[in-house]
Amino acid sequence: MSQEQIHEVAADFGCLSVEQRAWLKRMYRGSGIESRGTVVVREDEDKLETARRFYPPATGPDDRGPTTAIRLSRYAQEAPRLAQAAAKRALADAQVDADQITHLITVSCTGFFSPGLDAGLIEQLSLPRGVRRLHVGFMGCHAAFNALAAARDAAAEPGARVLVCCVELCSLHLAYGIDPGKLVANALFADGAAVAVVGRDPDARDSNGRDGACRLDDFSSYLVPDSQDAMTWKIGDHGFEMTLSAGVPEIIRRHLRPWCESWLARHDLKLSDVAGWAIHPGGPKILSAVGEALDLETEDLRFSKGVLARHGNMSSATVLFILQQMMGEVSGPCVAIGLGPGLMAEGMLVNR
Repeated sequence: MSQEQIHEVAADFGCLSVEQRAWLKRMYRGSGIESRGTVVVREDEDKLETARRFYPPATGPDDRGPTTAIRLSRYAQEAPRLAQAAAKRALADAQVDADQITHLITVSCTGFFSPGLDAGLIEQLSLPRGVRRLHVGFMGCHAAFNALAAARDAAAEPGARVLVCCVELCSLHLAYGIDPGKLVANALFADGAAVAVVGRDPDARDSNGRDGACRLDDFSSYLVPDSQDAMTWKIGDHGFEMTLSAGVPEIIRRHLRPWCESWLARHDLKLSDVAGWAIHPGGPKILSAVGEALDLETEDLRFSKGVLARHGNMSSATVLFILQQMMGEVSGPCVAIGLGPGLMAEGMLVNR
């Protein structure tokens, strides 16, 4: 759906005053997002009508929309389909057969069910029934970093091939009411899936014969002190609830650079040595704060802004979208950074 279409639906989630509706419209227009994916609608349907069947206008100030049970029931229907589609494309592009996969790591913070995504993918993709499984759950926007770190460790085993599958259905958790923080989250988050194949193969090529591999050189984590309330993600009665403090950009400006410089120094690298930046686009203010903290140019953020504009914030899947965009244009050391509840910063050093 276009951002304008999503705004039309979301504007009816609360009993907003004329002034609040005007603010909401400005906020959606200033989000940096043009379109977002959602499993609530199908391509061949009237998008507004279908979205309003799942998210009807609020009947009063106490209406909070679909219950968590209804939202998670939809998650169990839709997440496996999206994950399977992305996984098939990743396996084909990496020229790896499904029966070569030895480990499966699934990632999601937007839904739960059991048997879960992993069991479904084993069946749908005909993966080996003895595949080793790991689920990285409820870690938020930086969870792909944690999954890829685990995949790199697993890939140390001879002959290992690891499938890392991130799938997030954020649009199932749009919040009703007039809480400004939740309304901002409604404007940013979207649905998406991204899959990576990880193994020890220095001669890897993609399906077009190009050097298709990113080398995972290192990972780093930093829990910002006294920031536990800056960003949270909790399970409520009417969906999962995001809180995002207006102070997050200032926290980023204060803490991001010292951590990043110290981490890169261990690899004899300076900020100026980085050839490409894959910054998770939590939103336009987050991107701007990261750019200011690290003295990045507009050009350095072009991949992040491009993915945000076309897809919105897809939580854990987003950084893999950005890395895919960078692959054809950037060579040399690249840094990916994601921020999540905690407030936790996760970094990944990759090389093209």
